[in-house]
Amino acid sequence: MNNELTRQSSPDDMSWGSFTESGPWVIDRAAVAWLPLAAKLRRAAQAEVPSLTKGSKLPPGTRVFTVTRHLGGALIPWLIRKRLGRYGSTEVSRADVSLRLRKAAEQLGPTYIKLGQIISSGDGLFPAELVNEFKLCRDKVAPEPWADVRLTVETDLGARIEDIFSFFDTTPLAAASIAQVHAATLRTGEQVVVKVQRPTVSTRVRRDLRVMAWLAPHLVGRIPIAALANPPALVELFAETIVEELDFRMEAANMLDMARVLKDLKQDGFVIPRPHPKLVTRRVLVMERVSGFNFDDVIGMTDAGIDTEAVVRSGMIAFMEGAMIEGLFHGDLHGGNMFVLADGRTALLDFGIVGRLSDERRLAFLRLMLGATTNDIKGQVAALRDLGALPKDTDLDAVIRDLNLDQPTIDPTTLNGEELVKEVQRVVKALLGYGARLPKELMLYVKNMVFLDGAIARLAPNLDILAEVANISMLFAERHGERLGRELGVDASAMEVNLDGMKASFGLPAATESLTYRDLQARRDLIQKRMRDHVGR
Repeated sequence: MNNELTRQSSPDDMSWGSFTESGPWVIDRAAVAWLPLAAKLRRAAQAEVPSLTKGSKLPPGTRVFTVTRHLGGALIPWLIRKRLGRYGSTEVSRADVSLRLRKAAEQLGPTYIKLGQIISSGDGLFPAELVNEFKLCRDKVAPEPWADVRLTVETDLGARIEDIFSFFDTTPLAAASIAQVHAATLRTGEQVVVKVQRPTVSTRVRRDLRVMAWLAPHLVGRIPIAALANPPALVELFAETIVEELDFRMEAANMLDMARVLKDLKQDGFVIPRPHPKLVTRRVLVMERVSGFNFDDVIGMTDAGIDTEAVVRSGMIAFMEGAMIEGLFHGDLHGGNMFVLADGRTALLDFGIVGRLSDERRLAFLRLMLGATTNDIKGQVAALRDLGALPKDTDLDAVIRDLNLDQPTIDPTTLNGEELVKEVQRVVKALLGYGARLPKELMLYVKNMVFLDGAIARLAPNLDILAEVANISMLFAERHGERLGRELGVDASAMEVNLDGMKASFGLPAATESLTYRDLQARRDLIQKRMRDHVGR
């Protein structure tokens, strides 16, 4: 290694990036060979999506039959047992089908495992049994044989492992759908993590996307979740996300971009591991090794004197600021992608999926947030249209009427199971009638919000949600008021926080002054139980 990579006590790259203080090397962006390629690679990946998701009349190869066999083998026995009344409860039935689907996904390989990982981050969006089962797909997938890992590393880095590393653990720290990670030590002494792509994953993902694109139209209207999700659009959305994960040079560039954004926003509660300036290829990514508490380890953090409420609060602010001020945010937050350091800062990991907003969509996000905190219903619907969730020619007033957004709030806890199910069906039918869809950036944003929602449940259950939203709104006004006013054409100093609309979304009367997460979760549990009991009859 050259002297330019030697450890420094106060790295120069901390002047522009949110990194650790004692870095194993210094990142000079002008000298990083793989960095200029990233934007070109990103454009090429997205340009490939239409061809991968183009529907076809004939099945794209024998893979269709393999997929059908595994999914059918999972679902048909479950359906038979369910119709025969072999399950004692709805929960037992869901647990069984969730297990069967997880095993089928693992048998089908990386693409379906990745789908499982997305489901695993959907607490509150998917049944708890399905979410919990697919959490096993995050980092407990069967690893690749060591011989294949070694071949990939040596082929991509152009040297024997022994010539680059003094130590390379043959047992991975974690193995997921696209890659697995190994602890290692460079011959110059730096402790690193090496992310290694599975050898055939690039080919298999592209083949599976073509199969999904062929199957998707046949699922339209056949199962409730497919009707809501719009299967062809979901496949396109999934393709847009996963193709960028197949080249680690894009991921390494994402790490540097995110480090810069966090530094610019003065978000001192986060650090990004440094990717190695030279040891990054399409299938291998060497990065600084950081360690800390698992994001779910509340007891460990509390015993270490870490303020878990502060951890959650800084996460909420950084995530929202990144999206709305800089147009960049981590697109796949979950407990396996975050470590809490001993000093309370959070290290963000795994940047294969990153949300990047055009200026138009970033401003739409800003208007959406502004509308939520000032109770501007039409402004929120217009912002969703501009984000691509509704067609450009949508009649906003009609949407507001059809969704009853202009009517007094109905507390959902006062409805019985049948009434709740009918209300959900009514809203879904209205949205589908308007051609509603879920754009990639909005999907990533919502998924992250769901994760943060769950993080509050674990780390800060007594947090006052309404007070936090008001505080974050004031913080945005203080930090970015001038810019917000300029970009949105409003007088930021005259804006007043009005959370009536947010209270209405929770089914709360406008007079409600506080709502802890614990109280909110109790309301959700009651609503979900009534719906489950009705559906399970």
